[in-house]
Parts: sequence; structure tokens; C-alpha cells
Amino acid sequence: MTPAIKALKRAKIPYVLHEYEHDASAESFGDEAASKLGLPADQVFKTLVVALDGKKLAVAILPVSHMLSLKAVAKAFKAKKAAMAEKNHVQKTTGYVLGGVSPVGQKKLLPTLIDSSAQQFDAIYVSAGRRGLQMELAPADLAQLVRARFENIIA
Repeated sequence: MTPAIKALKRAKIPYVLHEYEHDASAESFGDEAASKLGLPADQVFKTLVVALDGKKLAVAILPVSHMLSLKAVAKAFKAKKAAMAEKNHVQKTTGYVLGGVSPVGQKKLLPTLIDSSAQQFDAIYVSAGRRGLQMELAPADLAQLVRARFENIIA
């Protein structure tokens, strides 16, 4: 059981787990999840960690079908600049490996944004804390649990 699943159970938030056989040669973990689970790529969300002004980390959750707008993220967090966080820093701070970073159950709760497009769905799919495991839950429940707000953050 991953920290993400434990956090959902503790918070009594309804969710459904979806497991698939992860292919180590997959180029995009999110696209792989959507394809193997037969889901629309707009409904499967990736969790990216960014560095704001070169130091403070934050989380951006967006559809795997889109690219992150670093400019929009910086603006939303009132930072001058946003850049993708360094891999080892992400793993150390969240407790998850890349490709399995869940927005839920991270070692430290980071400031979080969810792309506004999530609000059009009754449920979205995000990593459950390891490659090959996704969790389906309501966007509002996810936002409440990780104290996120909805913003337009896709390029």
C-alpha cells in the first residue's frame, strides 16, 4: 500500500485503483497509463514538481495530453520564474520516483495547482504512488486533500 492510498483511506475519500503492467521502455508514463487503461488522455493527469524562483518547490497537476506552461505556474504562485525541479530533489522531497509521483501522500505537502480542465470531469486519474498504478477520484476531493486550487496551467 502506497502513502497515497493510505492518505486517501485516512481521509475517507472515495477512490478506485487501476493497475496495469508497466513497460520500462515507455517514453511517457502518463501516455502509457492512458493507453493501457483505455482512458482519454485528457482525463489522466500527471503530477509535475517545479522549482519556483530556483528554490521553493510546488506541484502542478495537468492532463498527460498537454504540456505545462511554466509561465502560467509562476504567475499563479506569484513567482518570477518556474522551472522543472531536479529529479533527485523531487524524489527526496515527495518520497516517490519519477513516473510514480502521486499528488497525494507526499512526504511534505507542497503548494499545489490542478489544471482547471479537471473540473469538467466527475473523476480524474492520477498516480497512486508507483508506476503502473493509477487512482480514480473526484477532482474536488483531490483538491481538498492536497489543498490545491484550480488554475489554467497548460501551454
